[in-house]
Amino acid sequence: MDLQEIYQDMQKDMRLIEQELYDALSQADSNLKEPALHLLKAGGKRLRPLFVLMSGSLGEYCLERLKSVAVSLELIHMATLVHDDIIDDADLRRGQPTVRAKWDNRIALYTGNYILAQALQYISRVKEKQVHQTLSKALVQMGLGEIYQLRDFFNVDQHLRHYLRRIKRKTALLISVSCQLGAQVSQLSEREVQQLWRYGYYTGMAFQITDDLLDMTGDRQTTGKPHGSDVRQGNITIPLIYTLMREEWRRHAVPLIRKIQALTAESAVTDTAEQLEELTQRLIGIVHQSGGIQYAQQLAERYLAKAKDALSSFPPTRERERLLVVADAIAFRRS
Repeated sequence: MDLQEIYQDMQKDMRLIEQELYDALSQADSNLKEPALHLLKAGGKRLRPLFVLMSGSLGEYCLERLKSVAVSLELIHMATLVHDDIIDDADLRRGQPTVRAKWDNRIALYTGNYILAQALQYISRVKEKQVHQTLSKALVQMGLGEIYQLRDFFNVDQHLRHYLRRIKRKTALLISVSCQLGAQVSQLSEREVQQLWRYGYYTGMAFQITDDLLDMTGDRQTTGKPHGSDVRQGNITIPLIYTLMREEWRRHAVPLIRKIQALTAESAVTDTAEQLEELTQRLIGIVHQSGGIQYAQQLAERYLAKAKDALSSFPPTRERERLLVVADAIAFRRS
């Protein structure tokens, strides 16, 4: 079994969710409809809906109930992407111009807000109070994650724990909640719900660490964004944090980061693309030499092992195998 086979098995239900996403965003005012649909049409893995359905398949699988959760969580994810691109001044997302790049920051802000509002409307179809409590707490933590990421832009004194707390809120939390809510609405036991939350959390951590690795090691044609775009935006990720924690490499890395920061601030009035590219490649070279790439890879693998262990209490069914395969596919992906 591989990821492609899983998507094929669940194709009918995933297509229904895709149509629901389209219908939800098509309801926007004429000024917001095209921006709202822009990111949806750019594609995506739809991992959060997939996690909802796969977790639900371990219990009493009811697509009508799971659909409301899956659509809501994917819309929340999309809203955060639109807002992230405003904060990061990002021009590309999934190989396509971002909403802010194609329109402007104001339209992007209102678009993200609209998508989030639609998400809340969809989750209101689920009657269980526990589901709403879980999601509202997650949204608060996700908001804090964005604030902390903004605070730490170009911060060369970050510790590993700062990074892990940030990516938990930024990425792992919504994936863990996808698994948790899928299990809750499918009537799994409290212990099973907790184990699926743990699986989603550890998988989400591995996912984000791998994403940060790909920013330094991936190919632009497959990742859909420029090489080293994180550090250009001020986002110091785990491979670079590891490098900065070693004095022999830190003294080479910090001056480059400061130059990148200065050039980024000047980019609105000065053509700095070539200089930024040269500095970024030099910095990435230092990260490679310091062992930062290998360290991040090993950390992702440790989280992956914990994700798999969280599923050990479930019987060895095809449904459990799907979750294991997806975890592997996430941790070892190329885009």
